[in-house]
Amino acid sequence: MALKSNAHALARYAALVQEAKMVPIVEPEVLMDGEHNIKKCYEVTSIVLKECYRMLKLHKINLRGTILKPNMILPGNESKDKSNTQEIAKMTLKCLKENVPSEVPGIAFLSGGQTEVEATQNLNEINKINDTNFVMSFSYGRALQQSALKKWARDIKDKNNTQKIFNHRSKMNGLSTSAKWSMDLENQTTA
Repeated sequence: MALKSNAHALARYAALVQEAKMVPIVEPEVLMDGEHNIKKCYEVTSIVLKECYRMLKLHKINLRGTILKPNMILPGNESKDKSNTQEIAKMTLKCLKENVPSEVPGIAFLSGGQTEVEATQNLNEINKINDTNFVMSFSYGRALQQSALKKWARDIKDKNNTQKIFNHRSKMNGLSTSAKWSMDLENQTTA
């Protein structure tokens, strides 16, 4: 019931946004909290995406004028079964190809509890194997600003180094959208 209610709310939101001649960012996030493995995340995310797009179609949403903001396919943060970057990328891309209509132009991933480097590395790997028409980007909060906020919290007057850290993180995430990120670039010192 909650799944259907949330999908309906996302569709109504999208309808109102398109009515106002704007682009809705549809965010059906599945959290990585728990002990589940990557296969369970794949199953649940597939169910959520199917219901979400069923409702969007029912509400006559122009899918070409939307952006999807989903989670990546990840094991739970307490899972004993860890997954490598290649498995995460393959499972994420498979889930999107099977459940997101091809007319959706862009996907902006949530970092969803991943570390900054994990989120960047996983997006980079997804873009390495992306054989779809989806533009794969990011809409990170924590994975974009966490290091800069920590630096700033330690010394609120050190704006220059805080900005350098944020700029580095932005650059790394930007590179991951075109599969040009590397650990060597990541490890370049910023402050």
